[in-house]
Amino acid sequence: MERPTIPLGLGTAAIGRPQYINIRQKDASAVSLDTFRQQGWEVLEEAYRQGIRYFDTAPGYGLAEPLLLDWVKEKADDRIEVATKWGYTYLADFDPNATQHELKEHSLSKLNEQWLQSKHLLPYLTTYQIHSATFETGVLENEEILNRLAALKAEYGLKIGLTTTGAHQLAVLKKALAVEINGDLLFEVFQVTYNVFDQSLAVVVPYFEHNNRRLVIKEALANGRVFPNKKYRDYEPAYQKLQELAKKYDVGIDAIALNFCINSLPVYKVLSGAAIPSHLSDNLKADQIELSEKDLQSLKVLAISPEKYWKERKQLGWN
Repeated sequence: MERPTIPLGLGTAAIGRPQYINIRQKDASAVSLDTFRQQGWEVLEEAYRQGIRYFDTAPGYGLAEPLLLDWVKEKADDRIEVATKWGYTYLADFDPNATQHELKEHSLSKLNEQWLQSKHLLPYLTTYQIHSATFETGVLENEEILNRLAALKAEYGLKIGLTTTGAHQLAVLKKALAVEINGDLLFEVFQVTYNVFDQSLAVVVPYFEHNNRRLVIKEALANGRVFPNKKYRDYEPAYQKLQELAKKYDVGIDAIALNFCINSLPVYKVLSGAAIPSHLSDNLKADQIELSEKDLQSLKVLAISPEKYWKERKQLGWN
């Protein structure tokens, strides 16, 4: 019997390119591109089988967007929602030794260029996002871009959103929440980094509890940092608490971390970034448990400053 739609979605970065920013390393160089594509297809199939209907992708994720396009057209299920983004170009060409993996460009020409490809995801495409909006690129003040996004919203019935990253993501989010075009709020979907270590986004909960806005969580596993690692001695109390709860609920640490995100914010979806079916199955156990209020509170005290969190993240390599 098919599982009902669940509060988890699938982020496709890890199935679209052999390397991604993560603390847990594996050798992707020995896998052919055809094999890698087939493995990605298997992850999509497993996600669907287990009830996931929300899929997040981007042109900057290597072959992820075209792979997802082929897959959704074969599935032909109008319950599937696809969110994609514009603003990053994938450069590594599946070379594990590449020195530059991606290029960020928030220009009107890049938006128009990538839209020409991404629009093929229609009618499953429901959400179109700025990929990693920051103050540095000026994208939230670029009237040409904002007007173009508003036009796409009106013509195709899309939800316009953005993803945030970095120590200043809270400030970026607050600015985006107030952007209007012709008197109407532009952004409806906000994909943010939130996990047991970086909980800074919790202060915006009032913006989402009573508004028709979607909050989507990415990097719920802190790029692998929720798992015990001797490099992070300061996290030892956190590791002990996560292991204690994993044992209590008879699931993995990943399920505890994901359930924390599901239950501590008014989320629309929490994204799994699993690259293989078995890891996805482990992640999805987050939907089979419910942390008690006491246990949620015990995880809320694990938060660190955004500055420390993002300084550590910048030190993670592509692997």
